[in-house]
Amino acid sequence: VQLVVSGGGLVQPGGSLTLSCAASGIIFSINAMVWYRLAPGKHLELVAGISAGGSGNYAESVKGRFSISRDNDRNTVYMQMNSLKPEDTAVYYCNANRAVTEGRRDYWGQGTQVTVSS
Repeated sequence: VQLVVSGGGLVQPGGSLTLSCAASGIIFSINAMVWYRLAPGKHLELVAGISAGGSGNYAESVKGRFSISRDNDRNTVYMQMNSLKPEDTAVYYCNANRAVTEGRRDYWGQGTQVTVSS
């Protein structure tokens, strides 16, 4: 299983970035896909998630600014990040998960650094 993340970088406040997470080795369409982030000195935070059925949910701190979407034909989840703020600076991680008999199965991609700074 591989989740390959791309799209991080340095952006000025107010700018935009799009993160991508391409999955292989899983049945992508039956997995929920989630973006988490880890900022220095903070706990891992759920940023946005999208269910297998396409329903999205967002952390309050990013509502109205971030948008998550998925392309099941390309086995890829995206997160469009607009109006970025310095407090969005973090390492962003992609997660795929689905319910299994014994609970939940999770897969993780490598992190990508997003830095919002002037």
